[in-house]
Amino acid sequence: MKTLAILLFCSLAVICLTSDASTGSQPSSDNPAQEGLFVERDQASTVVRQKRAAGELSLTQLESLREVCEANLACEEMMDTSGIIAAYTAYYGPIPY
Repeated sequence: MKTLAILLFCSLAVICLTSDASTGSQPSSDNPAQEGLFVERDQASTVVRQKRAAGELSLTQLESLREVCEANLACEEMMDTSGIIAAYTAYYGPIPY
């Protein structure tokens, strides 16, 4: 029983020493705990906008927009003349995905 306790204590000491050595050698710019987990709202919205602009909408997403726009008669008429994306953004704001 004493050998098991000593072995457990030694392994705990090794783990503590190696974890301190690995965190101490990292530069401060790579440590997220010092920079913080949260970013400002304007920085986050810029990242989200870039992600949205990166790809085109799938057929499922377009159908979802169409179903929302069909509930509003004016939006449906604008959808027929200007397109689904222009009509949705005019009546409901930016596309959520």
